Amino acid sequence: MNNSIPSLFRTAITGGIGSGKSHVCRLLEAHGIKVYDCDAAAKHLMHTDPALQQALRLLVGEEVYNNKVLQKQVLATFLLAGEANKQAVNDIVHPAVAQDFERSGYEWLESAILFDSGFNRRLHFDRVVCVTAPLEVRVQRIMLRDHISREKALAWIDSQLPQEEVARRSDYVIVNDGHADLEAQIANLLSLPTTPLPIKKTNPIQ
Repeated sequence: MNNSIPSLFRTAITGGIGSGKSHVCRLLEAHGIKVYDCDAAAKHLMHTDPALQQALRLLVGEEVYNNKVLQKQVLATFLLAGEANKQAVNDIVHPAVAQDFERSGYEWLESAILFDSGFNRRLHFDRVVCVTAPLEVRVQRIMLRDHISREKALAWIDSQLPQEEVARRSDYVIVNDGHADLEAQIANLLSLPTTPLPIKKTNPIQ
């Protein structure tokens, strides 16, 4: 009897805000692939995890919650105020998300700030896929989705690593500009070998 546990081949999907990662993930799900959504998980934990909520209150201020409801605009203003603020929030939220992903059993994960936050060092991934789109396409997508000004959309884009840098550090790039054939790119991705890489022994981020 073989009691060995099959190795997981973990794939991280990343890309800047407005690149269309979520659309690509929906197409992957149509192929039977379940993708762990880091943003959705973070929002869920910020609404349900008492310890995480208390840590955010101490960091941002009591006004970040109103009757236990997260005040998104308060948090957004804090995040955009500086790199140190963003890192401090990440240091609270990301360990909880990483633990939740480990428990989920998923092999695919979606994270907009995989490299920005060092999340790629919290967890082992065998492959990183970057979704890209032209700047103007991203701006228009963000404005339409979030009902915000062009200036605010650009501020969110500028708060993340440049798209070119994220693509350079990834293993595979999917172009989602509204014209490129996404299904063909996904089919090619899914045809690639999925042999897990040896896990590097590095000191985990606390």
